[in-house]
Amino acid sequence: MEHFFTGTGQYVASPELMSAVNVAITLEKPLLIKGEPGTGKTLLAQAVADALGEQLLVWNVKSTTKAQDGLYVYDVVQRLYDSQFGTGGVDDIARYIKLGKLGEAFRAEQRVVLLIDEIDKVAGRSQSGSPDVSREGVQRDILPIVEGCTVNTKYGPVKTDHMLFIAAGAFHVAKVTDLIPELQGRFPVQVNLKPLTEEDFRKILTQPENALIKQYQALLGVDDVKLEFTEDALREMAHIAVEMNDSRENIGARRLHTLIEELLDEVAFSAGENGPEPVTIDGAYVREHLCAAMQQFDVAKHII
Repeated sequence: MEHFFTGTGQYVASPELMSAVNVAITLEKPLLIKGEPGTGKTLLAQAVADALGEQLLVWNVKSTTKAQDGLYVYDVVQRLYDSQFGTGGVDDIARYIKLGKLGEAFRAEQRVVLLIDEIDKVAGRSQSGSPDVSREGVQRDILPIVEGCTVNTKYGPVKTDHMLFIAAGAFHVAKVTDLIPELQGRFPVQVNLKPLTEEDFRKILTQPENALIKQYQALLGVDDVKLEFTEDALREMAHIAVEMNDSRENIGARRLHTLIEELLDEVAFSAGENGPEPVTIDGAYVREHLCAAMQQFDVAKHII
């Protein structure tokens, strides 16, 4: 049965994005997602897994990662803790060896989507401008796994070429070209997630099944508060989110969580005190109640 990615109830995808993802799915080739923090890289990987009806496993890598770390992890802290408190079985090392995300992928009975997150952390150059030897070693550890290899396990040989690999990274310091050529070649399909615009923020607020607006409407509805947002309120919130991301640290869509929490603080505090009541949030209300947050934000820029 063929699967095609058209977005999900939790992820609104553009036609260009759907096209690129479907190329990777159809050709069964690894997919590389580039994008600033908060642009939804992990959320996109989860949406692809949901569309395929498969489990998503997230393997976070860094400059010191080895393939072995993905296969299994030795929990030395737990073993030390057990030895201090006299817990039995401390001599049995097998109790403290846990499967990593790669190991879980190998043991999965069905095909999985494996996300290699923050792959840009293993790309980079030394101060002299030459390739970083330590990071190159990490990439060469990852290379055979992504290329497709056979790993012998107690359940028999397991091939990795049946897994759908997705790699994600911000690449705002390192570049994709800083990866070794062999690893670059293993990701023929690349998606570049652009910084979120005001229109993107407005869609995030309203369109997903569990959009922030819908969550707060349901939450306050428990106290008989009928919460409504006007169109100009949504535009104003989107504008402020973009402005704050541009002026300070860009945390993408996460900015909306802090803004709407600040915006509805008074409403949530007094909810239910006056019985059933309608509350309408308009543009003026947004500007008035987020003004203090913006002023604190401006002052924070000058604090070292």
